[in-house]
Amino acid sequence: MARIITFGEIMLRLKSPALERFFQSPSLEATFGGGEANVAVSLANYGMDAAFVTALPNNAIGEACRRDVRSFGVDVSNIKMTDGRMGIYFLETGSNQRPSKVVYDRADSAIAIAPIDLFDWEKIFEGADWFHISGIAPAISASAAELSLAACKAAKKCGVKVSCDLNYRKNLWKYGKEAKEVMSEIAKYIDVAIANEEDFQKSLGITADSDVESGSLDRNVYEGIAKKAMALYPNLERVAITLRESKSADRNDWAACIYDGKEFYVSRKYEITDIVDRVGGGDSFSGGLIYGLLTFEKQSDALEFAVAASCLKHTISGDYNRVTVAEVTALMKGSGSGRVER
Repeated sequence: MARIITFGEIMLRLKSPALERFFQSPSLEATFGGGEANVAVSLANYGMDAAFVTALPNNAIGEACRRDVRSFGVDVSNIKMTDGRMGIYFLETGSNQRPSKVVYDRADSAIAIAPIDLFDWEKIFEGADWFHISGIAPAISASAAELSLAACKAAKKCGVKVSCDLNYRKNLWKYGKEAKEVMSEIAKYIDVAIANEEDFQKSLGITADSDVESGSLDRNVYEGIAKKAMALYPNLERVAITLRESKSADRNDWAACIYDGKEFYVSRKYEITDIVDRVGGGDSFSGGLIYGLLTFEKQSDALEFAVAASCLKHTISGDYNRVTVAEVTALMKGSGSGRVER
């Protein structure tokens, strides 16, 4: 069984009930979530040996978060309980033409102020096959960016495959460095890059002739983006690009493509209507792709698994993708009618 390590920040998620605006009623739904933790949970649900590395506040909230991640079978032995606070994000779910809204409150969180020597990476990577990170942790603070780079360097030194979801978040890059300055250095240690077009543009300066804001995606440009990424970073073995066509807050078309330097493959497209929760959709794709690349012989099958897994995530509230391999493979084979299973 492959062992996968993920590293990043997990937060307290406070969501307005159902489709309400913030504090339309005097309550918020409290759960936990964060990009790399979401990936670890997906992989554990698929039966993989998944571990999540982070720093949490040494208090009752931090301990509750650690228990929550552990409840999915994720190895939390390398989570450090330290000084600092629990990062928080507030979520208001959109509907139709009203978009969802996220408000971050994560300054000086435990992972944002964690020292560079907090983790023994060589020990953490003993017996590991894969390391996953995203562009979110490097965005939250200068020290978190240093930690992220150190982790990627250590992973490569230990012979561990590295994947990164570039995940550009414009509201996080506030500490004096641009995303491109930081992520272009981290990208030198990545084997598998995962992103959408905007992520490539804002994080690595790689552009294409299409409009990321229009909601309509021309798949013909994406092979060009992948080739540009591989030319700029010859260490890349694969580039996966997610293709989301946003019709409204409730309705998206969803697909992806992958390139390995030889074959360019575009997945089946899913028309997703009546979206329950799209937060974590990209993370569920990353988790599905890692599982697929470690499990299937053909990268086309790995991509189809990732897209189907992410499609199902849109039907599940909360950050985590609570699906099984059997459910994902059933959708891959065409079982998407939603009929009651008896």
